[in-house]
Amino acid sequence: MVSTDNEDAELDQILDKHFKNKFRSGYVNIKGFSMPKRFEDMQEDIYNWNVLSDKDVWISSFPKTGTTWTQEMVWMILNNLDAVKGQENLGFRVPFLELSAIFDHRESIKNNPDFDPPEFLADSIKYCKSLKSPVCLKTHLPWCLMPKHIQEGTRKPKIIYVTRNPKDTCVSYFNHAKLLEGYSGTFDDFCRLFLAGKLTYTPFWEHIFPYWERRHQSNILFVKYEEMIKDLPTVIRRVAQFLEKDLTDQQVAFLTDHLSFASMKKNRSVNYDTLVEFNKKHNLTNFDGAFMNSGTVGSHKTKMSPEWIEKFDAWTEEHLKGSLYSLE
Repeated sequence: MVSTDNEDAELDQILDKHFKNKFRSGYVNIKGFSMPKRFEDMQEDIYNWNVLSDKDVWISSFPKTGTTWTQEMVWMILNNLDAVKGQENLGFRVPFLELSAIFDHRESIKNNPDFDPPEFLADSIKYCKSLKSPVCLKTHLPWCLMPKHIQEGTRKPKIIYVTRNPKDTCVSYFNHAKLLEGYSGTFDDFCRLFLAGKLTYTPFWEHIFPYWERRHQSNILFVKYEEMIKDLPTVIRRVAQFLEKDLTDQQVAFLTDHLSFASMKKNRSVNYDTLVEFNKKHNLTNFDGAFMNSGTVGSHKTKMSPEWIEKFDAWTEEHLKGSLYSLE
């Protein structure tokens, strides 16, 4: 969908008005993608990241497409289903590489001696650099902003890319933005920002396609949220095989139960309760909600109007024209 200059300027104003808050100073466009301004300070470090080992694992995705679900699955498989060690916060176990760009707390740390965010949040690059290879990292970076070793193929860590249909993604992203990113606008405005490629990590399809086009590379596994909902045990086996790990039927059954929506929702190590409480304690956000909402396919039907569904469908059809990519 092409916006006019006036519409573009209006959307920029909406973005600033509803996202320029206590940990977001503004937005920049980097290689065609909308990113928080803080990312400019991190971009060179990430591009020159010394990817040490082909045994490293990177979990990449557009936000709210099943990333946390995949993180927990991958960590459990790599760590022999260690449920005891798995009680540690997921942010420590599978750190989010560019997290400090999303939640920029530098001013709060400087002005408030009692403000003490966890290390993986305060300086995510520093924390990730402190880990010994092989590491397991999470990122929402599009392919063009990944480290040069990965883009050039001089190092080939295992990359698991997870995606989801855009309508459900948008609804989940809206809830996330209200809960954790201080978004103060309406759902209608959020949909406009999503389709126009103004939100962090958008445009959506341009994020997906470069990974999709590389899906046949031996070090890349492409997974869809809808596949996980439909047949989680099969996806678990695919991921385990990709990670070169053998799982017994009993282990697959255990992990299927561990990764069920009911189990994940009450698991404090993965559902970001700690971060939600931290933000509320320091008056960074005040929206009452849950990090994990429905865990279903088709959740947009209860939130999106028929008009928005029609717009998203037309936009999707336009981008998938001539592509082998399917939403199913």
